[in-house]
Amino acid sequence: MKIGSVADHRSREGGALVYPVYSRRSGGLSAGVNLFPDHKLCSFDCPYCEVFPFESSLRFDLEIMKSALRSALNEALENRVEVRDICFSGNGEPTLSADFRAALEAARIIRDELFPAQNTAGLQKTQPALVVITNGTGLLDDDTFELLRGAADCASGPANGLSIWLKLDAATEAWYRAVNRSPVNFAALIAAIKRFAQSGAPFILQTMICLVERKLPPPEEESAWIDLVTELAALSHARRTADGGLRGVHLYGKARPAPEDPRCEKAPGEVLLRRADLARTALSKANLPARVEVFE
Repeated sequence: MKIGSVADHRSREGGALVYPVYSRRSGGLSAGVNLFPDHKLCSFDCPYCEVFPFESSLRFDLEIMKSALRSALNEALENRVEVRDICFSGNGEPTLSADFRAALEAARIIRDELFPAQNTAGLQKTQPALVVITNGTGLLDDDTFELLRGAADCASGPANGLSIWLKLDAATEAWYRAVNRSPVNFAALIAAIKRFAQSGAPFILQTMICLVERKLPPPEEESAWIDLVTELAALSHARRTADGGLRGVHLYGKARPAPEDPRCEKAPGEVLLRRADLARTALSKANLPARVEVFE
């Protein structure tokens, strides 16, 4: 199976159920799992989204996914390439798939089989993480909320639990309408994210900062975002274990072409760096990190 570059995710739009790529965010090889090989399915409609329009006659098949994932991971082992994670993202919001629960469990079993926690081989020093990149709308459903909370539970150790990368692009409804364009009720979504933080489940916040229609997030959005991040850290701290609750913030800019270009454009690097500095200050009392990626 061909391993793509950090900029090459197009195989998922060609119907690939598993697409191994070198990822900036994970810092190594990421085996992407695509639950929507036939069409994009998402509860957000972000203008920066890099998934180009496509149609495929393929449908998600759990057995094919397991075979493809096993093949990709075995190829990495044979070539002594370290696998950083198995990531559920693909052509939409993973939690919308009826196959998400079964696929997540299958990936965990294959990961544990090929990368035993106490016996990693070759260049592989730790188990690949299981990652889901989610926009958080699944948290409005009680069953999905509990699935994510339970899968991310670190009782068996943080390396074994699900790593949740939770999107939080906007802290005001006006910017939410501009950058996420979702019919999902904004107040209800923020309330669900707060409840998730309070549950003690570990997660990382991811925020895209970009220009939309040549406009940066306004000052009131930046201020509200800092206030919300501070509140989420406090809610997490009230219930967190050593590894639970909010574990940090990841800020990133636009890196790849999108179908709606140039409606959405890269933000200047100094804008991201400034927001990261504000986040670090806000999170300093909780001793939490703020990471930033600036793509030039």
